Amino acid sequence: MGNIRQVSKDNKRRRSLGVHLTSTEIFHKYIFPEIKEKLWEYTWIDLYAGEGNLILPILSQILLEKRIQFFSDHIFIFDIQPEMIQKCIFNAENYDIPPEVAKKNIRLRDNLESFPTFLKAAQFPLFHITNPPYLYLGYIRKHKETQKYLDFFRGKNEGYQDLYQIAMINDLRNEIGNLIYIIPSNFLYGASVSNKFRRDFLKYYKITKIKIFETKIFEFTGTNICIGFFKKKEVPKVENLEFKGVKIKKNNKIIEKMYVLKPDNKYRAGFEFDDFLKKFHVQYPLKIKYYLMKGDILENEGDNEIKVIDANNYQNNEYKKLNLNINDKLKEKVESNILYIRTVDTGSYNGRVGLGFITEDFKVKGIYVSGNTYRTHPIHIFLEPTITQKDQKLLKNYFNFILESFREKLDSEFLTTYKYSDAEYTRKYLGLTQARSLIETFPIINMNSESKAILNYLINNKKFDELLLFLKKIKNF
Repeated sequence: MGNIRQVSKDNKRRRSLGVHLTSTEIFHKYIFPEIKEKLWEYTWIDLYAGEGNLILPILSQILLEKRIQFFSDHIFIFDIQPEMIQKCIFNAENYDIPPEVAKKNIRLRDNLESFPTFLKAAQFPLFHITNPPYLYLGYIRKHKETQKYLDFFRGKNEGYQDLYQIAMINDLRNEIGNLIYIIPSNFLYGASVSNKFRRDFLKYYKITKIKIFETKIFEFTGTNICIGFFKKKEVPKVENLEFKGVKIKKNNKIIEKMYVLKPDNKYRAGFEFDDFLKKFHVQYPLKIKYYLMKGDILENEGDNEIKVIDANNYQNNEYKKLNLNINDKLKEKVESNILYIRTVDTGSYNGRVGLGFITEDFKVKGIYVSGNTYRTHPIHIFLEPTITQKDQKLLKNYFNFILESFREKLDSEFLTTYKYSDAEYTRKYLGLTQARSLIETFPIINMNSESKAILNYLINNKKFDELLLFLKKIKNF
């Protein structure tokens, strides 16, 4: 029991620091090949070094008789944890660096708080290789042990959403020319979590290469990560960024492709989906309201009993079912809006993000929110104007077909990556803004019964290109 308690304590502390230790294998396999010709040209620094596994292995490539001098002139590493500093010094000794020499360039310091400006006087240009702490602002706010980090997100850092973004923006402000960062892959795929940061950061840095992992590489986190290679631009510029991406999928399958990030799309991957949403947004779209809230029930109490699930009460792999008493107006509204949205992949192909029927999947009439709203819960959708159930079925099929077509075409890169799992595919999160925008391409106002039949035929027969032509024709009707 003592060991279990210690593991739990260690995990809690690791989570509170946002720490995910990196192995030397990652350095040798994915980073060293990109820097091996430049070892003597830079001062190699890691401001969040952990055990030092992203910098110290460079020493294995330096002749033994030159190693101490190389370490003194070319390596500086830091960490906030005293025990990690001791491990770094021990690991340096394994590369034949005397402890008294190691202690000079391996230092205890909180570099999120401030940048070690004395490094700017180093003999060679700084090259930062690091696996920084990452901890999402939403998590930080909710947990007492992490609320100490809230100050990092105030003032000039207002709007950033993760500790790794604070680390990278500090490098920008201190004009570090070359960076290699191991960071969450939602740097590329995230919407609200990354939009502001990408706009601010990528004005000053170009991405020379990125390596994206869809396989687990850290023992204690489900975060999907990437290794980004960044070089400071000679002149700040808002421009399209093009670079080579290497995606490492399950079973070591490798996919290489060229990426284009556009400032108009907030430098987010999968811009083709965003372009579709803009191009096919209809003039008179359906209006969408999310959630059946507790306040809605209190304002519309009555004698009609309606069965719902409580999205805030999930036990034994199912949502608790309730009977609510409401008036005629709300009863009609709930029963005439039969769709809900699943925003997070479950891991099975039948549980991917998209629209579904409430009665079919939950055997009730509504999805009720008894407490706080969560974007990852199933969410009742209310449409205005209300459309027939037959048209809602068409909307469901349209929405899911468009979504799945783009997922196949873009390898789901327009969606936010969710937690790592052993699912056959990389689990994704669909933002509610994206969902709203996709519904707003549904041209229900411009379709007669014949047009609806054509649309239904194109969806059922998976004719994506023909469907785009049909939408273009309908829009210009």
